[in-house]
Amino acid sequence: MESPIDIESLAGWMTGKGLGSGPIESVRALAGGTQNIILRFTRDGRDYVLRRPPAHLRANSAETMRREARVLKALAGSDVPHPALIADCPDDEPLGAPFYLMEPIDGFNPLGTLPEPHASSAAIQHGMGMALVDGIAALGRVDYRAVGLDGFGKPDNFLERQVQRWRSQLTDYADLAGWPGADALPAVAAIGAWLERHRPAASRPGIMHGDYHLANVMFRHDGPALAAIVDWELATIGDPLLDLGWVLATWPEGDRESTVSVEPWIGFPSAAELVDRYRIGSDRDLSAIGWYHVLACYKLGILLEGTYARACAGKAPRDVGERLHGRAVTLFERADRLTR
Repeated sequence: MESPIDIESLAGWMTGKGLGSGPIESVRALAGGTQNIILRFTRDGRDYVLRRPPAHLRANSAETMRREARVLKALAGSDVPHPALIADCPDDEPLGAPFYLMEPIDGFNPLGTLPEPHASSAAIQHGMGMALVDGIAALGRVDYRAVGLDGFGKPDNFLERQVQRWRSQLTDYADLAGWPGADALPAVAAIGAWLERHRPAASRPGIMHGDYHLANVMFRHDGPALAAIVDWELATIGDPLLDLGWVLATWPEGDRESTVSVEPWIGFPSAAELVDRYRIGSDRDLSAIGWYHVLACYKLGILLEGTYARACAGKAPRDVGERLHGRAVTLFERADRLTR
């Protein structure tokens, strides 16, 4: 394949780091949840995966890549399933942007149609749901200061900032011509007000993945265990219970409506079972988990609505925007039910 990066420059950098010798071979692109460049290749008998920002850099692309590498480095030796970091380059040279190398993951992403034996086994699917929650419970147990992540986020007043932060983002969409406005989202103002009134009095900071759901994990081929949690670009120090809220917000309810699509769905646990499982692996207070569920619906709905607003202004595909708007509406409808 024609590589989107300078393979010769990468090889020279790797040689300087003691990462093999000779040519880089068998280069192939891997699908990912973002627009980042993700390549798998072989050098000197060892397999690598490279992750680099997209060819057309966004404003925060370089810093995001540095942060991803930093959190993966911090998780080394923990019981959190994650891609093992091999080496990282925080500079623009030699590839035009920061990048890092990690070990390949022997696993699969569950979106779409599940492979066997997972597709036919209700027991395996039930275990997959439990393993999903075990992953963030383990992440929430990591002492972020002890692993060198002090200063990685702004945990002070994290919950107090959330509603205003996302309300402001929704307001900013009005600058995009053609967007019908926030009134197209059910009960958005009432949900924000409910969140402010019922905000938990205190929270304990920890590492958050920031976008935790079935699309951003990989499972082992031989059973329900997690092979790795992937796509760490939104990781920060905040309230880890929001990761659990994110799982709940994206989890199908009785009508199967969800922001993720996994088929067949024959054995996955209920939302209540997921919360009970998290409780086993965490000493965090879950008495307000319904609030985190609503906050996750609110935040994710506003994020999805952003694509619709851009589509209305001709800055994103219209069909994608309308599909994501439908999901945003579903999330706000769910949040509205939860607050009654």
